[in-house]
Amino acid sequence: MCAIALSFLQSESAHIEQVRNENPRPPNVVLFLVDDLGYGDLGFMGHPTSQSPAIDRLAAQSKVFTQFYVTSSLCSPSRASLLTGRYQLRSGIYPIVLFPDNPQGLPTNETTIAKLLKNQGYRTLITGKWHLGVGYKGEYLPAHHGFDDYLGVPYSHDMCPCYVCFPDDKPCYDTCWDTHVSCPLFSNTSIIEQPTYLPELSDKLLTRATQFLEERKMDNTPFFLYMSFLHVHYPQFASARYEGKSSRGLFGDGLLELDNSINLVLETLDRLDFTDNTIVWFLSDNGPDLEHQERGGSAGPLRCGKGTTWEGGVRVPATVRWPGHIAPGRTDELFSSLELLPTIAAMTGANISGLTLDGFDASDFLFGRSSQSPRKFFAMYPRLPTRTAGPQAVVYGKWKAHFSISGSNTFDPDTYDDMCSSTHPFTAHEPPLVYDLAVDPGEHWNVVNDSRARLALELITAWRDEHMATMTWMPSVTDVHEPRSQPCCTNRYCDDFPSCCDCPVNASLVTSTSLL
Repeated sequence: MCAIALSFLQSESAHIEQVRNENPRPPNVVLFLVDDLGYGDLGFMGHPTSQSPAIDRLAAQSKVFTQFYVTSSLCSPSRASLLTGRYQLRSGIYPIVLFPDNPQGLPTNETTIAKLLKNQGYRTLITGKWHLGVGYKGEYLPAHHGFDDYLGVPYSHDMCPCYVCFPDDKPCYDTCWDTHVSCPLFSNTSIIEQPTYLPELSDKLLTRATQFLEERKMDNTPFFLYMSFLHVHYPQFASARYEGKSSRGLFGDGLLELDNSINLVLETLDRLDFTDNTIVWFLSDNGPDLEHQERGGSAGPLRCGKGTTWEGGVRVPATVRWPGHIAPGRTDELFSSLELLPTIAAMTGANISGLTLDGFDASDFLFGRSSQSPRKFFAMYPRLPTRTAGPQAVVYGKWKAHFSISGSNTFDPDTYDDMCSSTHPFTAHEPPLVYDLAVDPGEHWNVVNDSRARLALELITAWRDEHMATMTWMPSVTDVHEPRSQPCCTNRYCDDFPSCCDCPVNASLVTSTSLL
């Protein structure tokens, strides 16, 4: 049996090497990022009623990471790290998320995946949620971070008044941030709708994405498509095709619409003969929003969710596919979102020698040339990080040490686990709490007195001390707020602010207002 398995692995490795040698053209890259999708929200991760057939098929064709982490359990910091390969502290995208009235954003001197690939001759598009800043004149929008084109809403759709989430003017669960400007839909640096109509938004974003792929077939250029979904963030929304069609309520309807978008993009890759030379990444930006109970997602077997450094907040579903190059299957090796930029750079031939990165090139592992991930340790910062407190938790292989714990206001205060909600204050632990994630991913049993855990804790503590001593903290850009900096289709200094910013779009005429 072992000989048969060894023969198969040798044959698979030889096939991958043959395909690689026969395909010198740089690969295309597609990145699917889902908003607030929990570790237990998908069919292939074990949810009994979720309907995600396209995502499940993609996972079956991919390398599936069972221990994949993001650098923050909140949107903006996590997204900054994903695109730059650097902890969010280095770019100032902390301690919290960027709000609509924040005039700053991701510094334009940061090198993103898009900027890196654009310099390699790639065409680049982002659709959906940006959440890394707008600015008074649009100076932090994707156009200034390496993207040729952008169609989407620049932050979470609950950061605006949300009155209609389903066809026939059916309401959202609540009215969200109804003292802010309406949600703007941007095309590059121009507002083309304000408010944007949520029941039709997914179709618009999908149409632009597939159009982009058709254009790349015509001009024969490599591409980077970053589809940053507003699904499944609260409040859920859906078109008539998906409203009421799932067995998981409103959350399931939004997930079904998301799944359809991914399915049609994958079908378009097949139809245009792009599949074999396209790397497809899939992941979530953070854990589920358990403040909204069944409307906020599921962390499955993991503890807590969004807003915490417990596993449910920072451990997310993640996969990568490249037919003929990356063998499908599951891996328990330690990975993080920081690895995407250096790994994509290695796979596309981009030069990153001048960058200070926190991520590692994982291409040798993904190509089967190494049996281990290059990442050995991973730091987890709390919702409100400080230089003196440092990482709240550190993972080392299967071991995790919590040096402090705190709850989050992104939880229902009546949650069954009082470790999760804001009613649990910041609490330092000496010695730290230690968990063996291989047998206890739910972090229920502190094993700090185990001799093996003690040895792991010594290594973790030494690494953490060095990490804290060498980490660069840029000044925070998320703390500044100015109401009139919010995106406005008309004139941000209009009298009846913020409602005077609306620019409803006539069905036969799209009005656009540029911020530049």
